[in-house]
Amino acid sequence: MFDHLSAVGGRSSWKGSELDYREDGLWQLSESELKEIDAALSHLRSLGDLDLPEITAETFPLTTVGAFLERLREELRSGRGFVLIRGIARDRYSDDDLARIYCGLGAHLGVIIPQSANGELLGHVRDVSDVVQGELRGYRTASAMNMHSDGHDVVALLCLREAKVGGASRIASAVAVHDHMVRTRPDLAEVLYRGMPVARGRLDAEKGDGRLVTTDNVAIFSQKGGEFSSCVHVSQVRDAAQMGAFTLTEEQDEALELLCELTSSPEFYLDMNIAPGDIQFLNNRLIVHGRTRYEDHPEIDRRRHLMRLWLNIPTWKRRPADQDDIYSEADLPNWARQRTPFMELPSNI
Repeated sequence: MFDHLSAVGGRSSWKGSELDYREDGLWQLSESELKEIDAALSHLRSLGDLDLPEITAETFPLTTVGAFLERLREELRSGRGFVLIRGIARDRYSDDDLARIYCGLGAHLGVIIPQSANGELLGHVRDVSDVVQGELRGYRTASAMNMHSDGHDVVALLCLREAKVGGASRIASAVAVHDHMVRTRPDLAEVLYRGMPVARGRLDAEKGDGRLVTTDNVAIFSQKGGEFSSCVHVSQVRDAAQMGAFTLTEEQDEALELLCELTSSPEFYLDMNIAPGDIQFLNNRLIVHGRTRYEDHPEIDRRRHLMRLWLNIPTWKRRPADQDDIYSEADLPNWARQRTPFMELPSNI
């Protein structure tokens, strides 16, 4: 089926053990750029109390920084696949104004989309496991998170507060892992190209297009149209097998285990310390990400708190058909109907 598997190479194929993100991946905002962001916030505030969907490239005008974000879009697509922006003074702004700045920058990069069945445009990554009852997603605990992809094109994180100890953002190049597998275990790389069904979150499915499991196999690796794309959801693949959607073969299990082993290896992963005010952007097609376990303060308002955006980039090619089944565009308007105005502002959570 795949007679000519080959390594992708290029700048997107990097190993964390060989890369210093502070030298290749960090963008330090200049004083003039920070003034432009401040002026954009002032302009936005002059328009009244606008809700997050009303924060656009027009209501949050940027010239120099807007041009940088256009270059960032290409670096995410075909370069390293990640960028960390540093320089925004955390103490200069309220949490709500940082959310507005964040959405303003995101609106220049792409289209901000809902992240779940709740319809939130701005997610909050914080440990609430001791105050919220019931099953919680990993990002709402202090546990380590396995390496995975998020939905759609780009995921971004802005740090409001750091953890007491730990909580590093761990990323790896899916391209480098792919290239290693193609060279050393092409048989297992081919298994990942063929893909497997993926389970979807129950509430996300019920309030979205209704599918609990993808209709078709989702390719973990794909090079349709001459452009490499990864789609890593190992836990959800195993969930689909446990639900009886398919029978996981020994070869598929071995391929998934090797993928997890490589993405969790110090040779491949890179740990990034995201300081307050920093913004991390990741291309979900090229990068897998996770998190180290952390310890935090008992007071909720002192705990590690990151704000998350999901973005679609209209100028990028759409995902190949063998990966698009999990990211149903039909979900987004259904999820959006669950949203209420201003619900994601930090002062309202």
